Formats: sequence, C-alpha cells, structure tokens
Amino acid sequence: MNYSKKMLRDDALKGKTIVVTGGGSGLGKSMTTYFLELGANVVITSRNIEKLETVKSELEVQTGGKVLPVQCDVRNYEEVEAMVNASVAAFGKVDVLLNNAAGNFISPTERLSANAFDTIIDIVLKGTKNCTLAFGKHWIEKEETNKVVLNIVTTYAWTGSAYVVPSATAKAGVLALTRSLAVEWAKYGMRFNAIAPGPFPTKGAWDRLLPGDLKEKFDLAKKVPLKRVGDHQELANLAAYLVSDFSAYLNGEVVTIDGGEWLKGAGQMNLLEEVPPEMWDMLEAMIRSKKNK
Repeated sequence: MNYSKKMLRDDALKGKTIVVTGGGSGLGKSMTTYFLELGANVVITSRNIEKLETVKSELEVQTGGKVLPVQCDVRNYEEVEAMVNASVAAFGKVDVLLNNAAGNFISPTERLSANAFDTIIDIVLKGTKNCTLAFGKHWIEKEETNKVVLNIVTTYAWTGSAYVVPSATAKAGVLALTRSLAVEWAKYGMRFNAIAPGPFPTKGAWDRLLPGDLKEKFDLAKKVPLKRVGDHQELANLAAYLVSDFSAYLNGEVVTIDGGEWLKGAGQMNLLEEVPPEMWDMLEAMIRSKKNK
C-alpha cells in the first residue's frame, strides 16, 4: 500500500470554492494543491501577498485550477470581512472554510512575554473565530446551505503540552468552537469538523529548531508507534474527504491522524524537558534572528 497516493476521484470537489487560511506554505499548501487537483477553486490567504502570488502561479500551472491570493491578517476582523467579499466577488460563492493559519512558540513558558503569548492566541483562536464568524454570518444572511468549516487543531488541544502552552490553550478553544457550532449552526446547513495532526514535518522546520545532534535526540518519529512521521498527502486526503460531500453525515468530529502518537505519550512536546537552559538560549537567538530578517 502506498499511503502517499491520492485518495478521491478527480472530480470530487468540482464546483466548490474553498478558502484556506495560511494556504501558501507547509501543510496548507499541500491541502490546497490537492483541492485544486480535485476540481475546486481555492482562495489562499496570509499576510505575505508576494509569497501568495508566487504560489498562485506555481499551483495554477501544476494543477490547471484557479487560485485567488488574498492578503489577510486573520487577527483583524475588518481584513477578514474584506477577504470574504473578495472571495465571493471572484467565484460567486464560498463552500468551505479551512482554518489552517497558525503560529507557535516552542519555549519554556516563563521565557515568554505576555505579548508573545497573546500573539499565538490572536492568530490561532481569535483568527479562527474571526473567519468562522465572518463566513457564518455571510452564509446565514444569504441563506446558503451545504457549507463546511474544517479546523486544524492538534492532539494536545485535549491533553495539553509543556513548552507550547499558548498553542495548546488556543487550540483547545478552537476545538470547543468546532464542537459547539457543529450543534448550533447545523440548522443553517453548516457542518463543523476538525483534524488533529501528529508530526507532519515541513521542509527545514526541525532543522532550524533542533540543530546538530538534537535532531536525532528529539526525532519525533521515535514517539510514533508506527515509527514514522506523516506524509503530506495523507493529511490532504483526509482534509479533502472531510470537505467533500462524501462526509455529509460527519459533524462535530475531530479526526486524529498521528500514527498513535498521542496514545503513546500525551503532550507532543513534553520531551523537550531534556533541553538544557543554554540550548534554549541558542534556540531563542536563532528564532529571533530569523524573525528579524
């Protein structure tokens, strides 16, 4: 069995318009690519419009689909409303919202400033709330049905995890939002589900965070019973199913895709207890230098 193969038939998302926040990089880009291959139009958003324009050109050539890049800071409700309007103006309607935009600090909590903590809460929880509220109100006002909101959470949304406390706090809120609105807004023809991914490394991320011998010491694959990390296509397959009409009876569910990692040991980042203070100093300096570029 080849788990990197594509799962759904080619026209599974034909005629649908999907908004993917944070759709220009990482897992968001992988999901966007598959949605396009399945016939959807996709709106991708982030704060970096130049990057989005480059991804638009790349993916339209690769897939033959249509991509609308929209600059949007999900923390700002007015920008989110403008993004909704731009999406509808371009494609006539939006069928799916995928709340994927996120941020994270891997750090001892006592090293975080109040502003750093707020930054993650604002992107992950407030950003998801802003997008969900804006699209939900639009769909209700227009009396449009058969709409889907898919949220990306994490297994530590219910277990908690050391060293990623702002993210764990925010993702727990997103999980509660998902389950609450699955009940409240079902009457308006909306479904709400979530995916909780385990380790799905993006290129270069762990090389930057864990240099040298630390990459081997904190190899996340060793925490997974299946002894491997996830392939991006596996996540894209699951996301495509959950936003498609094939999952029409699935509502209020959180699907974990982590190879059994969370069952083996709660708190994905708890293993960072072994990082010495001087290494945290080095990692913090690396993150700051990257942020300032």
